[in-house]
Amino acid sequence: MTTIIEPRALPAPRGELSEAIVRLLAGASVTVPPSAAADPYGEDLHLALHTCYELHYQGFDTVDDAWEWDPELLRVRADLERIFLDALRAEAAGGIDIETELGQLLVEPPEPAGVAAYLARDGEWSQLREYFALRSIYHHKEADPYAWVIPRLRGQAKASLVAVEFDEFGGGRGERVHARLFADLLAGAGMDPAYLHYLDRAPAPMLAVVNMMSLFGLHRALRGALVGHFATVEITSPPGARHMVEALRRFDADPACVLFYTEHIEADAVHEQVMRRDVIGDLLARQPDLTESVVFGIQATNLLEERFAEHVLGCWRAGHSALRAHS
Repeated sequence: MTTIIEPRALPAPRGELSEAIVRLLAGASVTVPPSAAADPYGEDLHLALHTCYELHYQGFDTVDDAWEWDPELLRVRADLERIFLDALRAEAAGGIDIETELGQLLVEPPEPAGVAAYLARDGEWSQLREYFALRSIYHHKEADPYAWVIPRLRGQAKASLVAVEFDEFGGGRGERVHARLFADLLAGAGMDPAYLHYLDRAPAPMLAVVNMMSLFGLHRALRGALVGHFATVEITSPPGARHMVEALRRFDADPACVLFYTEHIEADAVHEQVMRRDVIGDLLARQPDLTESVVFGIQATNLLEERFAEHVLGCWRAGHSALRAHS
């Protein structure tokens, strides 16, 4: 049985924005500098944003819970969110053709080019472990942000999304919660399973994916985007999970490593149909004005996952780690 220890300390800053926020949460009297010129995909902005969002999740051992709704910190977070969201909207193609967007997610190219496919064909065990460390920032929160959209839905869309979430949270069994299964995977790979243990090693392209989930989840105005994001994850998960199983079996990996991905092959194949037909279908039948937002959620997810894959594969093909160096 894997023991998941309590949340980690505040992260190491990566620039003046994240340094100011970390120092503020640590009790220092500081002024957060203007964020207008910050890189919307940069290390500093995304660590700053991730640190703000973490107050709505497990939090930090040394940070007072009252910071979660501090008006000044929320103002700073809103500025960071605006920069990030504006960049995503500028890159996304937009539109209202939901059927085309969903249909494209179902098409896997004859020669898949993603990280999981690379690991299945050419990956080394050290690269698999790097990938686990990187994705742990996402999987430690797996399914949590989607719970925020539940009170914002009605009817069949609500009931069906809750059914998918029930599976993500282990069907009522704590040891089957997907975040717990990933912690077991880390332990099986000889890695530290603690919550956000690898945060300081995770680069901005990974943080951006997780920050997008939190951004969509925390804002009612972005509920359609969150549903689009969730559907994208569920539809595209099974092919990637199959590639990961192939990679793990090449190295005769611990059964806990394989189990995490076989679970996603089976569960997400069903979730795909539920998300497309019962969640998105019912939501847009009730609120067709959310179509553009759902499409945006799909496109934004693809954009950020592609940026993440380009970072990882670019590093590996250049012969160096995809993880950030130790601070």
